[in-house]
Amino acid sequence: MVIDSDNSVATLISRMWSVQGCEVLSFPMGSSALKTARSYAPDLFLLADNMHDGDGFQVCRNLRLSAVHKNVPIIFMTRGGHQEETTRAFDAGADDVIAKPLHFVELRKRIGLHLQLHSNRGKIEQNKALEKQIKDVSDAQLATIFALAKLAEQRDIDTGAHLERVREYCRILAMRLRDDSPYAPYINQEFIECIQHAAPLHDVGKVAIPDNILLKEGKLSAEEFDIMKTHAILGADNMQMVFNNYSGNAFVGMGIEISLYHHERWDGTGYPDRLIGKNIPLSARIMALADVYDALSSDRCYRKALPHEEVKAMILEENGKHFDPEIVKAFVSCEAEFASIMAKSAKHAAP
Repeated sequence: MVIDSDNSVATLISRMWSVQGCEVLSFPMGSSALKTARSYAPDLFLLADNMHDGDGFQVCRNLRLSAVHKNVPIIFMTRGGHQEETTRAFDAGADDVIAKPLHFVELRKRIGLHLQLHSNRGKIEQNKALEKQIKDVSDAQLATIFALAKLAEQRDIDTGAHLERVREYCRILAMRLRDDSPYAPYINQEFIECIQHAAPLHDVGKVAIPDNILLKEGKLSAEEFDIMKTHAILGADNMQMVFNNYSGNAFVGMGIEISLYHHERWDGTGYPDRLIGKNIPLSARIMALADVYDALSSDRCYRKALPHEEVKAMILEENGKHFDPEIVKAFVSCEAEFASIMAKSAKHAAP
């Protein structure tokens, strides 16, 4: 849109850009231009400081007040290129200033540059909007998955806020291992976010365990324990069906690892596959310690919660047996955070 009382300028612009497939609207008066701009969204304004009905600087300010046009580039044309007019133009909201008489090559270059910048800005805004939509969908999916994991957890009356706590323990351990451990090269921000969101899926397979076994107050028989152990495979198998359709989803992939292997032990005496040492996925090794700490620190129908120092001693006793020594080292370095999370959870749960 060209706003200038000098008709020769509009003619020049029309000839210059019509051959490029652009539509050029010209107005000798600011009032008529502003009126048309209410229902028309040009990609660029070429605005003069002289027009039949008033001040071009005020027209520029009015355009900047419009929600529709506040980001549309404005090239201001001044007479003689005086510094005072240039300053006033920028103060009014212009993106660029060019002096009359206009030079064809310079004008073409400047208009082309600002049109490209405006186009790029629009693409960036579209990408931001798309990213927000994707994030909203992703957040909704994670919330839904967590809700389903919570639903499975509700069958076990002893677990309380177990899922909320273990996801925090896993996040803290992963961050500490990233900062100071031989595993640092394998732990990035994506790994930390994945383990935080995947941790609640570790016992989702328990939804298929009969109540008489899952809720039994006494010690399980050998046969009952064999059935209980199947929850690791059942949970992983169900997530595998999801992963088969979304094979690039790191979150689901880690959920399978954690569900299947969080009961494996560093010394190879765990289940279901009796994996040894680093053959156990790192995510599952982290989950193993987080899960045991929370289980020992929580009330159960058959015993009261153990104090932090006693749980810490038991974990240290299992260093190199049940647990990866590097993960035990990370736990010791952040044990105060574990204790704080458990204390806050217990306080929140108290009547």
